[in-house]
Amino acid sequence: MRWRILTVIIGFGILYLVLLSKLYDIQFNKSAYYSAQAESQNIASGLLKATRGNIYFIDKNNKLIQAVLNKDYATIIAVPKDIQESARSYAEKLAPILNLSVEELEEKLSKPDDSYELLIQKATYEQVSEIREMELEGIYIKNESLRFYPFGSLASHLLGFVAPDENDKFSGRYGVELFFNDLLAGKSGESKGDKIIGPQDGQNVILTIDRNIQAQAEEVLKKLITEKSAEDGSVIIQEPSTGKILAMASFPDFNPNNYSQYDLKNFLNPAVQAVYEPGSVFKVITMAAGIDSGKITPETIYVDTGSVTYNGRTIKNWDNKAHGKQTMTGVIEQSINTGAVFAERKTGHDIFYNYLLKFGLNEKTGINLPGELKGNINNLKKNRDINFATASFGQGVSVTPIGLITAVSALANDGVLMKPLITSDEKPQVLRKVISSETAKAVTRMMVSAVKKNVIADIPNYSVAGKTGTAFIPDFVKGGYTDDVINTYAGFAPASQPEFTILIKLTKPAGAPLAGQTVVPAFRELAEFILNYYNISPDNL
Repeated sequence: MRWRILTVIIGFGILYLVLLSKLYDIQFNKSAYYSAQAESQNIASGLLKATRGNIYFIDKNNKLIQAVLNKDYATIIAVPKDIQESARSYAEKLAPILNLSVEELEEKLSKPDDSYELLIQKATYEQVSEIREMELEGIYIKNESLRFYPFGSLASHLLGFVAPDENDKFSGRYGVELFFNDLLAGKSGESKGDKIIGPQDGQNVILTIDRNIQAQAEEVLKKLITEKSAEDGSVIIQEPSTGKILAMASFPDFNPNNYSQYDLKNFLNPAVQAVYEPGSVFKVITMAAGIDSGKITPETIYVDTGSVTYNGRTIKNWDNKAHGKQTMTGVIEQSINTGAVFAERKTGHDIFYNYLLKFGLNEKTGINLPGELKGNINNLKKNRDINFATASFGQGVSVTPIGLITAVSALANDGVLMKPLITSDEKPQVLRKVISSETAKAVTRMMVSAVKKNVIADIPNYSVAGKTGTAFIPDFVKGGYTDDVINTYAGFAPASQPEFTILIKLTKPAGAPLAGQTVVPAFRELAEFILNYYNISPDNL
């Protein structure tokens, strides 16, 4: 009897030692493995995932309109350690359904200790049905909260999109999604052994973009590009007194819901990430510099002979005509190149250059969007007369659309340059006083006179200030310029108390027409819409 009891005790002792050994092995030798497995399971379940913040447009009543939100989509994932057949066999079955290569799938599935592999997001109903019918062990379908853009391509360059990296971690790409990624993304939770630290959800971002003005701007721009067979175009609409951007659109655009179907070049925002030579719209900056420095007035007279020559190069007017005796106002009204050259010469190279710096044309505006470029006026550092002459009418210097509209808005804002704002929580920020209020009003009157003289942008009962620009595109291979043009129009209304500034840029319209035939009618259409939308009272009855 004693031996039996002893045998039982020894047996239980051995079992106890085995259990202790197993427990030690789990706790110390394999703790990292099981912790990683638990963390993978928590990640796969979405337990540690922070909810990304929404992005909102507004309307004229400051009502919030969802521009970007989270939506549940069917997601197909694999747990390779649960797969019973060969990875190759699974890959061959799944490839035609998921539209992925066999090799790509086989690589994902050939990880025996892996507990999570993303195969496809936003799976279609047909894909989900076929996967369910196959009943493959280790292949699962789950609902996952992903980004949804309810207005499709609307403001796509501005918004950007969210995409996974090589580790299937999602983050913002391009636009607001990238610039405010940390704010929107929040902070993922953590799994530390048996302790779980919950996630911190992302914050919402409210834009200054008015959804209705944005939609109208895109409609006008796309119609213009189609009718004129142009290569691309951009529109920016700004509130000059605060710097708020009310609309920012470019075309070709893309649908962020299906970003993978587009080329990378579509994702860059030309309004802030592209430079170009603006042409004669630059003449209002030249006049502002001359008038503010006291070197000229709107009534200063010169005699136009039709051409001027500096450093062996001859500059002519766009119409190849000599306009005779002209005032500076007449120069703006008729967009006379030689008149702008005269104004710059009277101002002086150093003074002119310093005013361009004050207008911010050689620096970034600081707008809260990624990848902003700055304008380039370095050509003037060579101190050659011909370079200053061509710069006076916007050739040989380059700007970004956002830089140019910010400068023109300073004319509309009594000479005060404002930082362009893109989110509603930003406070208006004065960058500096560029020109006096008197100079700003004088240049505005010249621009209003140009609109009245040329009629196309004129709106009954309203005073409208504007200036065209038709610039030849440089030939970066052969040097000089091509026969293609970029049309620009920049203007604001009502001129007596400006509520908005509009800049429209059109690249390579067929037949190289003047801006008056392309962007000016588009400007008027947009300006009329905004005047009616805001119910702005006439100022020129």
